[in-house]
Amino acid sequence: MRKITVPVLEMSCAVCAANVEKGVRAVKGVSNADVNFASNSLTVEFDEKFVTPAQLKKTVQSLGYDLVIEEAAEEITEELRLKHFRLMRFKTIMAWVLAIPLMVISMSAMHGGPIVNWIMLLLTSPILFFCGDAFFKNAWKQARHRTANMDTLVALSTSIAFLFSLFNTIYPDFWIQRGIEPHVYYEASGMIIAFVLLGKLMEERAKNNTSSAIKKLMGLQPKTARLIEDGIEKDVPIASLKPSDKVSVKPGEKIPVDGIVREGNSYVDESMISGEPIPVMKKDGDKVLAGTLNQKGAFVLEATQVGSQTVLAQIVRMVQDAQGSKAPVQRIADKISRIFVPVVMGISLLTFVLWLLMGGGGYFSYALLAAVSVLVIACPCALGLATPTALMVGIGKAAENHILIKDAFALENLCRVNCVVLDKTGTLTQGKPTVTHVSWIYSGDNTENKYVLLTLERRSEHPLATAIVEFLGNPVSVPATFSSFESVTGEGVTGKIEDREYWAGSERMARKYISDTTLLHDGIMWQQAGLSTVYFGSGYELLAIFAISDPVKDSSRNAVKLLKQNGIEVHMLTGDNRQTAVSIAGELEIEHYEAEVLPQEKENYIKNLQTQGKVVAMVGDGINDSQALARADVSVAMGKGTDIAMDVAMVTLINSDLLLLPQAIRLSRQTVRIIRENLFWAFIYNVIGIPVAAGILYPIWGILLNPMWASAAMAFSSVSVVLNSLRLKWMKI
Repeated sequence: MRKITVPVLEMSCAVCAANVEKGVRAVKGVSNADVNFASNSLTVEFDEKFVTPAQLKKTVQSLGYDLVIEEAAEEITEELRLKHFRLMRFKTIMAWVLAIPLMVISMSAMHGGPIVNWIMLLLTSPILFFCGDAFFKNAWKQARHRTANMDTLVALSTSIAFLFSLFNTIYPDFWIQRGIEPHVYYEASGMIIAFVLLGKLMEERAKNNTSSAIKKLMGLQPKTARLIEDGIEKDVPIASLKPSDKVSVKPGEKIPVDGIVREGNSYVDESMISGEPIPVMKKDGDKVLAGTLNQKGAFVLEATQVGSQTVLAQIVRMVQDAQGSKAPVQRIADKISRIFVPVVMGISLLTFVLWLLMGGGGYFSYALLAAVSVLVIACPCALGLATPTALMVGIGKAAENHILIKDAFALENLCRVNCVVLDKTGTLTQGKPTVTHVSWIYSGDNTENKYVLLTLERRSEHPLATAIVEFLGNPVSVPATFSSFESVTGEGVTGKIEDREYWAGSERMARKYISDTTLLHDGIMWQQAGLSTVYFGSGYELLAIFAISDPVKDSSRNAVKLLKQNGIEVHMLTGDNRQTAVSIAGELEIEHYEAEVLPQEKENYIKNLQTQGKVVAMVGDGINDSQALARADVSVAMGKGTDIAMDVAMVTLINSDLLLLPQAIRLSRQTVRIIRENLFWAFIYNVIGIPVAAGILYPIWGILLNPMWASAAMAFSSVSVVLNSLRLKWMKI
């Protein structure tokens, strides 16, 4: 299966998005398809054995829309978007230049006779057939495919008003002979187009602001790199770089690709990735990331990840995928949007018939105005924009604050969390443990044992293993080759050199091999002091014990405090010994904790909380957390943790600062509140607007809504939803 996100062109409303989605899902080999109207994108998962992107493009084209599947899709789409926006702006200005005098004439010379009617016809024609031509073209496309959208409503309403007015201009005697005054409604047709165009222009500008975060992220990527070939430097597009290429980076430049420093050294500002404001020293052998900013030094790097494989590109892709995903609440709006236009057309026809039944031929003008107003005021766009615009702003804002949210489901679910389970090492603690004490049980020359332990621990991803590697340094010895290696999750690591087995891990692992527990005395004593311990042995022989200190992060105290203030229950789980767990839990005032837990036990702990009715978020950073992360309602990984933890997690805190967790929960609550507000107003707008447009107030107060004001209300509804979503950008999290 392959999953891609590609831009969709020529969508004008939420119904268009539903049509594209339905059409693509019907293609053989497509397992899922989601269209985001706010970002004009299609996310599709398909089997390449049955269908290709080119065939999907043909399917979408057959529906009257288009896909951009080329390599430089972003650049092509941006160019087309700018071109479309400029044309729309020109047509909007022109429509208003003609509509204002049209309106003035209609109000000041309401009974001006045939000459005035012909002048109004001349002013209205270019508004409809040039400025508003897209509505009629799109409506015709929809009609050919037996579907309808917002363009259908606009085209129907304006053409009905225009054709009725044209008939009355050419044949006024038809009505005069029947004792009815032949009214014209050119100003209604012209002003409807002008208002709708203005609304769409404002909506387009506001929608572009919702994706400003992703544009900022993409702007961090340099366009060119200085490639070194045969000792000569030359500027090349970054797309042409390959792994192992040598790239020169000068002072003040952005680093073009992920790589390893091979020559020179410099301080690099990595705040865009890590959030840390202090530049980091980079020297030979250190890793550097694309998009980060080189300071005053110069160096040569060897490319390791290029193009879409860089950390920055993966972050951009994750944010784009998340912005394109759908929250469960959006599915309701999508279903309504699909049936919305046909229902509105039915209501409009019913309105026309009821007016004629109640008032006869003398009410023909009222019937026509009411039917046109119903067509104009009903707009599925507000419903279609309510959820995706808020999600785009919310997920984009999270990315700007170093919080990566994988999908809309995670963002929506995060606000419901009332219980947080925290791993200890690397989550609550700094994750940079250091060896404070060591006891060598073996009394002989330990040079070879040190090298064996170093080789063994280098293969482990656990932070405690990293501490031992740093402590041992590089002892001189003949390299040993392990014939086998195994990471025993939650316990430690084992390996064989020839027929001899070595192991390093927790007290749980040590007790499997060591029957004389008095040998563990030093380790137990250090554990009681709140230190972590690693035992190293060969077969049934204990060789050494290491005591390791991993201080609590300063931010952990504040994070736990903030979570509690928000009414969230905090739990701590650790594979470390009980004494260490008691010490850390006491320091952070965490009442609920468990020590010496294995991965399966972590998962069972979360299951138990869920059976109590709690919505659980699990926060971890290691392989041993992956089962628990997968089980939790919301999974959160620390950015400096293992790849598997980040793959499983719905949310990643890039700089591993736990204070980002309460911020993420707060942002989720704000976003969901905005979505609910948007949906409420979108529904209420149509529930109130359609009956008023149909003339429900006329028998009581004599009020009949002019189609011109109906079009203004329709335009305002879409813009107001987008503007409400943009409030998220300025909310404090």
